[in-house]
Amino acid sequence: MTNPVNAQIYTRLPELGLNQCMLTAGCLFQAVWNHQSQRPPEWGVKDYDVFYFDDDLSWEAENEVIQSARHLFNDLDVNVEVKNQARVHLWYSQRFGGDYPRLQSARDGIDRYLVAGTCIGWDVATGEVYAPNGLADTEQGLLRINPGNPRPDLFDQKARSYQARWPWLRIIAPHS
Repeated sequence: MTNPVNAQIYTRLPELGLNQCMLTAGCLFQAVWNHQSQRPPEWGVKDYDVFYFDDDLSWEAENEVIQSARHLFNDLDVNVEVKNQARVHLWYSQRFGGDYPRLQSARDGIDRYLVAGTCIGWDVATGEVYAPNGLADTEQGLLRINPGNPRPDLFDQKARSYQARWPWLRIIAPHS
């Protein structure tokens, strides 16, 4: 909540009426790293990710939610990325390569982030923080591969990108 944009998005998200709605990814863990780096909490956040889960797999249904969110957050002047996690398997391989399983929940999408300590979501309905790998790596600045989605090539790329912005982060090499 130290990032005022997170607070605004989180407060408004219930208006969209989304199932399993989670504010997630960089806007959360980067606020921690920014605090530790004595930077503004929103520094370096390129987008604000929102996951939800809807059994309607049509692009039209997801696009309707995207347009509603665009209208709801227009005044914040940030990029809010809204994704139905039920649909990710339909486009993932074309965009990123490799197989992607059909997910059963919004939390399943968070579980598949490449870096273990970045698997964090903030549940809009309950106010709970979801962190299946705990928060220690995030707090300690440790970047280790997520055993739930071991993609060493993509992990290395992502970890180096984080380390370029927060040089004090430590990459823990995956075991060969």
